[in-house]
Amino acid sequence: MARKRYTQAINEALFEEMERDPKVIVFGEDVELAIFGDTRGLLDRFGRNRIRNTPICEATLTGMAVGAAAAGYRVVLHMMFSNFLYTGFDAIANQMAKLRLMTGGQLELPITILSGYGGGRSNAAQHSDTPHPLLMNLGGVNVAVPATPADAKGLLKTAIRGRNPTFFMEASGRGGDSGEVPDGDYTVPFGKAAIAREGSDVTLIAIGTMLKPALGAAKQLEANGISAEVIDPRTLVPFDEDTILRSVRKTGRVVVVDEARDRCSAASHIAAILADKAFGSLKAPVKRVTVPDVAMPYAPNAEAKVFPSEANIVSAASAVAKAA
Repeated sequence: MARKRYTQAINEALFEEMERDPKVIVFGEDVELAIFGDTRGLLDRFGRNRIRNTPICEATLTGMAVGAAAAGYRVVLHMMFSNFLYTGFDAIANQMAKLRLMTGGQLELPITILSGYGGGRSNAAQHSDTPHPLLMNLGGVNVAVPATPADAKGLLKTAIRGRNPTFFMEASGRGGDSGEVPDGDYTVPFGKAAIAREGSDVTLIAIGTMLKPALGAAKQLEANGISAEVIDPRTLVPFDEDTILRSVRKTGRVVVVDEARDRCSAASHIAAILADKAFGSLKAPVKRVTVPDVAMPYAPNAEAKVFPSEANIVSAASAVAKAA
């Protein structure tokens, strides 16, 4: 097992899956140049028949993905930034999410859409969104939010081999983070959360990029005598309710950390699940640490004010831990 960067793990998964299956193709904006580093070297190895730069027209890209998948290819579409999903949303919401149902299962769409999401890098409002709540609401698509290099590689391989559209949300602000990645061919199953840290007093449910500050907050909480369990859902669709519920029944207190805006966020949905299925185990109201319902500002100092932080998580967890 070797330590690798997050983007390197994604790059390895793409190489391995393209070697494994000649029907896997990759196209998107600047995939040849590999601005994020995740598609670096693919063109040299697999050529222009399988690696294609495209015009900057997301409505065309998502339509191309549906058509190519329907024709028998396994499509990897790189959309760069998650905000660009908005301009390609017609084919996503009206075709990708619905055609398997509308054709009675005759048509499968093995599409994986990669897109970098989130703030913290002063990329301003049109390049900093975290739109997984929008995708969760569609039905018919999977949503993966890997936080570690190992999960990035394993979940991407699962997505590419799958039968349904999957949105693989790249933690672009964590692209240089490193971690241990298993050797050889492996996959990470959808719908199976990871317990990143055991604890007994409060459960921190950290989505995607929020895992790192949640683990940092857990260390601070431990110094204050509060034992925090940290759970990484890994996928939001499908979602592992069982692991979350077991933890909450143990700790009785929950903080959900989500980089999406607060209204109708994944954190809101998880809080609703807990209210419905673990109400009797809760010793305090579920707290959410999210982004306020505003566009992400450009100025670093303004962005820092709205971005979830270790301090926010520590404050929320300390409050629920003190509740009777």
